[in-house]
Amino acid sequence: MSKAKTISLTLAGFVAGALISLHIPALAEKDVKPGLPIEELRTFAEVYSAIKQGYVEPVEDKKMITNAISGMLSNLDPHSTYLDADSFKDLQVGTQGEFGGLGIEVGMEDGLVKVVSPIEDTPAYRAGVKAGDLIFKLDETPVKGLTLSDAVKKMRGKPKTSIKLSIIRKGETKPIEITLIREVIKVQSVKSKLVEPGYGWVRITQFQENTVAELAKHVSGLYKEGNKLQGLVLDLRNDPGGLLNGAIGVSAAFLPPDAKVVSTDGRTDDAKQEFKARPQDYLRGTKEDPLKTMPSEVKKVPMIVLVNGGSASASEIVAGALQDHKRALIVGTQTFGKGSVQSVLPLPGNTAIKLTTARYYTPDGRSIQAKGIVPDIVVEDTANGSSSMRIREADLDRHLINDRDKDAGKEAAKPEAKPQAKTPAKPAKDKNGKDDAAEDEMPARLEYASKSDYQFQQALNLLKGLQIMQNKSKD
Repeated sequence: MSKAKTISLTLAGFVAGALISLHIPALAEKDVKPGLPIEELRTFAEVYSAIKQGYVEPVEDKKMITNAISGMLSNLDPHSTYLDADSFKDLQVGTQGEFGGLGIEVGMEDGLVKVVSPIEDTPAYRAGVKAGDLIFKLDETPVKGLTLSDAVKKMRGKPKTSIKLSIIRKGETKPIEITLIREVIKVQSVKSKLVEPGYGWVRITQFQENTVAELAKHVSGLYKEGNKLQGLVLDLRNDPGGLLNGAIGVSAAFLPPDAKVVSTDGRTDDAKQEFKARPQDYLRGTKEDPLKTMPSEVKKVPMIVLVNGGSASASEIVAGALQDHKRALIVGTQTFGKGSVQSVLPLPGNTAIKLTTARYYTPDGRSIQAKGIVPDIVVEDTANGSSSMRIREADLDRHLINDRDKDAGKEAAKPEAKPQAKTPAKPAKDKNGKDDAAEDEMPARLEYASKSDYQFQQALNLLKGLQIMQNKSKD
């Protein structure tokens, strides 16, 4: 069994219709005092007995034990959680890139569901749900008082059924109500196109079972018909992560053989591992290595990696590896900062726990936890310098600290300066004399790698400059 088969890096929150799963061996005890805390267990038993005998309504034993397990995990960090049978099944199905739900990655903040990132080509994405939105009501059910798992369950449902989200959005004076139709979501892991002769764009939306094979197919397609790439943009914006072996394989596609990609460190032997750009670390089973089909030139083509605040976990592994090896320029805004490893431990009854067991580190030993990847060149979402994605790992309650940079994440806790009051401008008129205000309130959804994609266009300009510099160096 490969090392990559024992660990999975999950998203920065809990995806509505979860995304990943892996079976790992049970954790061995380490640095734990022998014996059980008898006094604390006696207190637990007394509380249990009091509830059983005196609570206003009878409570099933199974429910009480499940709630106790869930409470233990939910108070550790934002990514440790109990998975009931339905959640565990969704987790397993999600690795294939198909699951039911709305298509949003979420976390909890102050008792409300906070959107980390809408997933491309899903009901939430198409309806205009934005990163940073706070969901305070699901249909007529207030979110306050629900656990994240309970909230996710309510967002799931049969395809073609509807649910109304009541949202608080920064900058809006009134709550926003959005009705979504649930559907079976099939996420396309890799997309690509030749944006102009000699320059390619490859986007990874999530790291799934088939991501490495899909990447090889798309990159090979860019080289077909005699095309020779002079530059490549790898777009990881709003990619919430996924499987570790996918991140290793994507990194290996652009790095020299056996180059170090990522390492993990925790309390158990299983948590102390190092992964390199080699088939045994990114292949699962006895499959043929899909990267063998890629043109060798892709190892040296000038390259830019686009990231933003929605780039998390596996995305940060790839960006960190390519940055440390100086294989690519990282462009965009600071990433999410999810640098922890979650291990899935199956339990009886087709349930499981997802437990944070390690932190991961870039090839140079940097911890990304609560800090993220800082771009080589910062380019905001628009020419006006505004970035819509502001929530980061350091904003989440009970987040792990960065053990190698004690100041990491402090900037996230600083209150934002209050905006200066402005005199409202008169609405502009279109050619028919109608106000453009309605269009301004709901801007058009960004089309990646288009002329309106400011970050991409700046990356493309930089890429052309890199190509010119490389040619001069050869001369």
